[in-house]
Amino acid sequence: MPSDDLSGVLLCFDDERPLAQACADQTGLSLAVVQRHRFPDGEVRVRLPESLPARVVLWRGLHQPNDKLVELMLVARTARTLGARHLTLVVPYLAYMRQDIAFNPGEAVSQRIVGAFLAQLFDAVITVDPHLHRVATLQEAIPVEDAIVLDGAPLLSDHIARQCAGDVLLIGPDEESQQWVAQAARRHGWEYGVCRKTRHGDRQVDIELPSVRVQGRPVVLMDDVASSGHTLARAAQMLRDAGAASVDVAVTHALFAQGAVALIREAGVDRIWSTDCIPHESNAASIVPAVAARLRSLVHPLMLAP
Repeated sequence: MPSDDLSGVLLCFDDERPLAQACADQTGLSLAVVQRHRFPDGEVRVRLPESLPARVVLWRGLHQPNDKLVELMLVARTARTLGARHLTLVVPYLAYMRQDIAFNPGEAVSQRIVGAFLAQLFDAVITVDPHLHRVATLQEAIPVEDAIVLDGAPLLSDHIARQCAGDVLLIGPDEESQQWVAQAARRHGWEYGVCRKTRHGDRQVDIELPSVRVQGRPVVLMDDVASSGHTLARAAQMLRDAGAASVDVAVTHALFAQGAVALIREAGVDRIWSTDCIPHESNAASIVPAVAARLRSLVHPLMLAP
Protein backbone atom coordinates (compact mmCIF):
# COMPACT_ATOMS: atom_id res chain seq x y z
CA MET A 1 0.00 0.00 0.00
CA PRO A 2 1.43 3.47 -0.89
CA SER A 3 2.78 5.44 2.05
CA ASP A 4 0.36 8.33 1.48
CA ASP A 5 -2.71 6.10 1.72
CA LEU A 6 -5.20 7.12 4.38
CA SER A 7 -6.65 5.00 7.13
CA GLY A 8 -10.40 5.22 7.47
CA VAL A 9 -13.64 4.54 5.66
CA LEU A 10 -15.35 6.35 2.84
CA LEU A 11 -19.12 5.95 3.04
CA CYS A 12 -21.42 6.52 0.11
CA PHE A 13 -24.88 5.70 -1.17
CA ASP A 14 -25.31 3.30 -4.05
CA ASP A 15 -26.27 5.99 -6.58
CA GLU A 16 -22.88 7.71 -6.15
CA ARG A 17 -20.75 4.61 -5.79
CA PRO A 18 -18.64 5.02 -8.99
CA LEU A 19 -17.24 8.42 -7.96
CA ALA A 20 -16.80 7.39 -4.34
CA GLN A 21 -15.00 4.22 -5.43
CA ALA A 22 -12.64 6.24 -7.61
CA CYS A 23 -11.87 8.51 -4.65
CA ALA A 24 -11.33 5.54 -2.35
CA ASP A 25 -8.94 4.03 -4.90
CA GLN A 26 -6.91 7.26 -4.99
CA THR A 27 -6.70 7.70 -1.22
CA GLY A 28 -6.50 4.16 0.15
CA LEU A 29 -9.69 4.65 2.15
CA SER A 30 -11.85 1.55 2.30
CA LEU A 31 -15.27 1.97 0.68
CA ALA A 32 -18.55 1.05 2.38
CA VAL A 33 -22.00 1.57 0.89
CA VAL A 34 -24.76 2.80 3.18
CA GLN A 35 -27.76 0.52 2.93
CA ARG A 36 -31.03 2.38 2.56
CA HIS A 37 -34.66 1.30 2.72
CA ARG A 38 -37.61 3.57 2.06
CA PHE A 39 -40.87 2.72 3.80
CA PRO A 40 -44.25 3.24 2.08
CA ASP A 41 -44.89 6.35 4.17
CA GLY A 42 -41.66 7.98 2.94
CA GLU A 43 -39.51 7.41 6.01
CA VAL A 44 -36.04 6.01 5.40
CA ARG A 45 -33.92 3.48 7.25
CA VAL A 46 -30.13 3.53 6.84
CA ARG A 47 -27.62 0.91 7.87
CA LEU A 48 -23.87 1.44 8.26
CA PRO A 49 -21.06 -1.05 8.94
CA GLU A 50 -21.26 -2.46 12.48
CA SER A 51 -18.14 -0.58 13.56
CA LEU A 52 -16.21 2.35 12.13
CA PRO A 53 -12.65 3.70 12.47
CA ALA A 54 -11.86 7.12 13.89
CA ARG A 55 -11.80 8.75 10.47
CA VAL A 56 -14.94 8.60 8.33
CA VAL A 57 -15.59 10.40 5.06
CA LEU A 58 -19.10 10.59 3.61
CA TRP A 59 -19.55 11.31 -0.11
CA ARG A 60 -22.97 12.80 -0.81
CA GLY A 61 -23.98 15.37 -3.42
CA LEU A 62 -26.99 17.49 -2.51
CA HIS A 63 -28.75 17.80 -5.86
CA GLN A 64 -32.43 17.00 -5.15
CA PRO A 65 -31.52 17.79 -1.55
CA ASN A 66 -34.53 17.49 0.72
CA ASP A 67 -34.55 13.75 1.42
CA LYS A 68 -30.75 13.68 1.39
CA LEU A 69 -30.48 16.16 4.25
CA VAL A 70 -32.43 13.75 6.47
CA GLU A 71 -30.17 10.92 5.32
CA LEU A 72 -27.08 12.97 6.24
CA MET A 73 -28.44 13.47 9.74
CA LEU A 74 -29.15 9.77 10.20
CA VAL A 75 -25.77 8.66 8.82
CA ALA A 76 -23.67 11.22 10.71
CA ARG A 77 -25.33 10.62 14.09
CA THR A 78 -25.10 6.85 13.66
CA ALA A 79 -21.46 7.02 12.56
CA ARG A 80 -20.57 8.76 15.84
CA THR A 81 -22.12 5.95 17.85
CA LEU A 82 -20.19 3.36 15.82
CA GLY A 83 -16.76 4.81 16.49
CA ALA A 84 -16.25 7.78 14.14
CA ARG A 85 -14.33 10.58 15.82
CA HIS A 86 -13.78 12.82 12.79
CA LEU A 87 -16.42 13.13 10.07
CA THR A 88 -15.74 14.77 6.71
CA LEU A 89 -18.55 15.48 4.26
CA VAL A 90 -17.59 15.53 0.60
CA VAL A 91 -20.53 17.33 -0.98
CA PRO A 92 -19.70 18.04 -4.65
CA TYR A 93 -22.89 20.07 -5.10
CA LEU A 94 -23.96 22.05 -2.04
CA ALA A 95 -27.64 23.00 -2.01
CA TYR A 96 -29.45 25.89 -0.32
CA MET A 97 -26.56 28.36 -0.64
CA ARG A 98 -28.22 30.92 -2.95
CA GLN A 99 -30.63 32.27 -0.30
CA ASP A 100 -28.11 34.14 1.86
CA ILE A 101 -30.41 37.01 2.86
CA ALA A 102 -34.14 37.48 3.27
CA PHE A 103 -35.11 39.13 -0.01
CA ASN A 104 -38.66 39.60 1.26
CA PRO A 105 -40.04 39.88 4.80
CA GLY A 106 -40.59 36.52 6.43
CA GLU A 107 -38.32 34.50 4.11
CA ALA A 108 -36.07 31.83 5.61
CA VAL A 109 -32.35 32.45 5.06
CA SER A 110 -31.67 28.87 4.00
CA GLN A 111 -27.90 29.25 3.74
CA ARG A 112 -27.57 30.02 7.44
CA ILE A 113 -30.03 27.31 8.50
CA VAL A 114 -28.65 24.49 6.35
CA GLY A 115 -25.06 25.61 6.99
CA ALA A 116 -25.55 25.46 10.76
CA PHE A 117 -27.25 22.07 10.40
CA LEU A 118 -24.26 20.61 8.51
CA ALA A 119 -21.81 22.15 10.99
CA GLN A 120 -23.53 20.29 13.82
CA LEU A 121 -23.02 16.98 12.01
CA PHE A 122 -19.56 17.21 10.44
CA ASP A 123 -16.05 18.30 11.41
CA ALA A 124 -14.99 19.17 7.86
CA VAL A 125 -16.75 19.91 4.58
CA ILE A 126 -15.31 19.74 1.06
CA THR A 127 -17.34 21.14 -1.82
CA VAL A 128 -16.91 22.49 -5.35
CA ASP A 129 -17.89 25.99 -6.50
CA PRO A 130 -20.57 26.73 -3.88
CA HIS A 131 -23.07 29.38 -4.95
CA LEU A 132 -21.85 32.14 -2.60
CA HIS A 133 -22.38 35.83 -3.35
CA ARG A 134 -22.77 38.07 -0.31
CA VAL A 135 -20.69 35.66 1.81
CA ALA A 136 -16.92 35.74 1.33
CA THR A 137 -15.99 32.26 2.56
CA LEU A 138 -17.61 28.86 2.91
CA GLN A 139 -16.76 28.88 6.61
CA GLU A 140 -19.16 31.80 7.09
CA ALA A 141 -21.93 29.64 5.63
CA ILE A 142 -20.86 26.38 7.31
CA PRO A 143 -18.99 27.17 10.54
CA VAL A 144 -16.62 24.19 10.77
CA GLU A 145 -12.86 24.27 11.27
CA ASP A 146 -12.16 22.93 7.78
CA ALA A 147 -14.55 24.36 5.18
CA ILE A 148 -12.81 23.64 1.89
CA VAL A 149 -13.76 24.94 -1.55
CA LEU A 150 -12.42 23.30 -4.71
CA ASP A 151 -12.56 25.06 -8.08
CA GLY A 152 -14.24 23.55 -11.11
CA ALA A 153 -13.08 26.33 -13.46
CA PRO A 154 -9.51 25.02 -13.96
CA LEU A 155 -10.81 21.53 -14.77
CA LEU A 156 -13.25 22.87 -17.33
CA SER A 157 -10.71 25.32 -18.71
CA ASP A 158 -8.22 22.54 -19.38
CA HIS A 159 -10.92 20.48 -21.08
CA ILE A 160 -11.93 23.43 -23.25
CA ALA A 161 -8.27 23.89 -24.25
CA ARG A 162 -8.15 20.29 -25.43
CA GLN A 163 -11.39 20.60 -27.39
CA CYS A 164 -11.27 24.09 -28.90
CA ALA A 165 -8.67 25.61 -31.19
CA GLY A 166 -8.15 29.17 -32.33
CA ASP A 167 -9.19 32.48 -30.81
CA VAL A 168 -11.36 31.12 -27.98
CA LEU A 169 -13.75 33.51 -26.27
CA LEU A 170 -15.29 32.67 -22.88
CA ILE A 171 -18.64 34.25 -22.03
CA GLY A 172 -20.43 34.28 -18.69
CA PRO A 173 -24.23 34.33 -19.07
CA ASP A 174 -24.67 36.79 -16.17
CA GLU A 175 -22.70 38.95 -13.75
CA GLU A 176 -22.64 36.21 -11.10
CA SER A 177 -20.60 33.96 -13.41
CA GLN A 178 -17.68 36.38 -13.67
CA GLN A 179 -15.55 34.77 -10.96
CA TRP A 180 -15.54 31.40 -12.74
CA VAL A 181 -15.17 32.76 -16.27
CA ALA A 182 -12.31 35.08 -15.31
CA GLN A 183 -10.41 32.28 -13.56
CA ALA A 184 -10.80 29.92 -16.50
CA ALA A 185 -9.77 32.59 -19.03
CA ARG A 186 -6.62 33.58 -17.12
CA ARG A 187 -5.47 29.96 -17.03
CA HIS A 188 -5.09 29.83 -20.82
CA GLY A 189 -4.79 33.51 -21.71
CA TRP A 190 -8.21 33.75 -23.33
CA GLU A 191 -10.40 36.82 -23.72
CA TYR A 192 -13.66 36.79 -21.80
CA GLY A 193 -16.79 38.82 -21.28
CA VAL A 194 -19.88 38.68 -19.08
CA CYS A 195 -23.48 39.24 -20.12
CA ARG A 196 -25.89 41.44 -18.25
CA LYS A 197 -29.04 39.58 -17.25
CA THR A 198 -32.42 40.84 -16.15
CA ARG A 199 -34.59 38.09 -14.70
CA HIS A 200 -38.38 38.32 -14.87
CA GLY A 201 -39.02 34.86 -13.40
CA ASP A 202 -37.54 31.38 -13.19
CA ARG A 203 -37.91 30.92 -16.97
CA GLN A 204 -37.97 34.49 -18.34
CA VAL A 205 -34.72 36.43 -18.77
CA ASP A 206 -33.38 39.30 -20.87
CA ILE A 207 -29.71 39.17 -21.88
CA GLU A 208 -27.32 41.90 -23.05
CA LEU A 209 -24.07 40.67 -24.63
CA PRO A 210 -20.75 42.19 -23.49
CA SER A 211 -18.80 44.52 -25.79
CA VAL A 212 -16.36 41.95 -27.19
CA ARG A 213 -15.78 40.69 -30.72
CA VAL A 214 -17.82 37.56 -31.36
CA GLN A 215 -17.82 37.28 -35.16
CA GLY A 216 -16.04 34.17 -36.42
CA ARG A 217 -14.79 33.02 -33.00
CA PRO A 218 -15.33 29.77 -31.07
CA VAL A 219 -17.32 30.80 -28.00
CA VAL A 220 -17.80 28.85 -24.78
CA LEU A 221 -20.55 29.84 -22.35
CA MET A 222 -19.34 29.07 -18.83
CA ASP A 223 -21.09 29.07 -15.46
CA ASP A 224 -21.16 27.27 -12.12
CA VAL A 225 -24.72 25.89 -12.41
CA ALA A 226 -27.07 25.06 -15.27
CA SER A 227 -30.64 24.35 -14.19
CA SER A 228 -33.58 25.44 -16.35
CA GLY A 229 -31.24 26.31 -19.24
CA HIS A 230 -33.14 29.45 -20.23
CA THR A 231 -30.29 31.88 -19.53
CA LEU A 232 -27.77 29.76 -21.42
CA ALA A 233 -30.19 29.26 -24.32
CA ARG A 234 -30.92 32.97 -24.66
CA ALA A 235 -27.23 33.86 -24.54
CA ALA A 236 -26.36 31.12 -27.06
CA GLN A 237 -28.99 32.34 -29.52
CA MET A 238 -27.68 35.90 -29.28
CA LEU A 239 -24.08 34.74 -29.77
CA ARG A 240 -25.10 32.77 -32.86
CA ASP A 241 -26.93 35.83 -34.21
CA ALA A 242 -23.77 37.88 -33.56
CA GLY A 243 -21.76 35.53 -35.79
CA ALA A 244 -20.00 33.13 -33.42
CA ALA A 245 -18.31 30.30 -35.31
CA SER A 246 -19.46 27.85 -32.64
CA VAL A 247 -21.09 27.98 -29.22
CA ASP A 248 -20.36 25.37 -26.56
CA VAL A 249 -21.36 25.25 -22.87
CA ALA A 250 -19.21 24.34 -19.85
CA VAL A 251 -20.66 24.20 -16.33
CA THR A 252 -19.49 22.89 -12.98
CA HIS A 253 -22.88 21.61 -11.81
CA ALA A 254 -25.10 19.93 -14.41
CA LEU A 255 -28.45 20.21 -12.62
CA PHE A 256 -30.33 20.42 -15.95
CA ALA A 257 -34.07 20.31 -15.25
CA GLN A 258 -36.25 18.30 -17.60
CA GLY A 259 -36.06 19.73 -21.12
CA ALA A 260 -33.09 22.00 -20.37
CA VAL A 261 -30.56 20.20 -22.56
CA ALA A 262 -32.94 20.14 -25.53
CA LEU A 263 -33.65 23.85 -25.05
CA ILE A 264 -29.93 24.68 -25.02
CA ARG A 265 -29.21 22.61 -28.12
CA GLU A 266 -32.14 24.16 -30.00
CA ALA A 267 -30.56 27.57 -29.32
CA GLY A 268 -27.47 26.57 -31.31
CA VAL A 269 -25.16 25.02 -28.73
CA ASP A 270 -22.89 22.34 -30.20
CA ARG A 271 -21.32 20.65 -27.17
CA ILE A 272 -22.15 20.61 -23.45
CA TRP A 273 -19.44 19.80 -20.89
CA SER A 274 -19.63 19.52 -17.12
CA THR A 275 -17.67 18.24 -14.17
CA ASP A 276 -18.83 15.02 -12.53
CA CYS A 277 -20.03 16.84 -9.39
CA ILE A 278 -23.49 15.73 -10.53
CA PRO A 279 -23.68 12.55 -12.63
CA HIS A 280 -24.84 13.50 -16.13
CA GLU A 281 -24.21 12.51 -19.74
CA SER A 282 -22.28 15.77 -20.21
CA ASN A 283 -19.62 14.89 -17.60
CA ALA A 284 -16.20 15.58 -19.11
CA ALA A 285 -13.91 16.66 -16.24
CA SER A 286 -13.49 14.76 -12.97
CA ILE A 287 -13.24 16.34 -9.54
CA VAL A 288 -11.98 13.10 -7.97
CA PRO A 289 -8.22 13.84 -8.11
CA ALA A 290 -8.73 17.25 -6.49
CA VAL A 291 -10.96 15.80 -3.77
CA ALA A 292 -8.50 12.97 -3.08
CA ALA A 293 -5.63 15.44 -2.78
CA ARG A 294 -7.50 17.54 -0.23
CA LEU A 295 -8.52 14.49 1.77
CA ARG A 296 -4.87 13.44 1.97
CA SER A 297 -3.91 16.90 3.25
CA LEU A 298 -6.72 17.03 5.80
CA VAL A 299 -5.13 15.65 8.97
CA HIS A 300 -6.68 16.13 12.39
CA PRO A 301 -5.19 15.09 15.77
CA LEU A 302 -8.15 12.78 16.40
CA MET A 303 -7.17 10.80 13.31
CA LEU A 304 -3.71 10.18 14.68
CA ALA A 305 -4.79 9.05 18.13
CA PRO A 306 -4.68 5.32 18.85
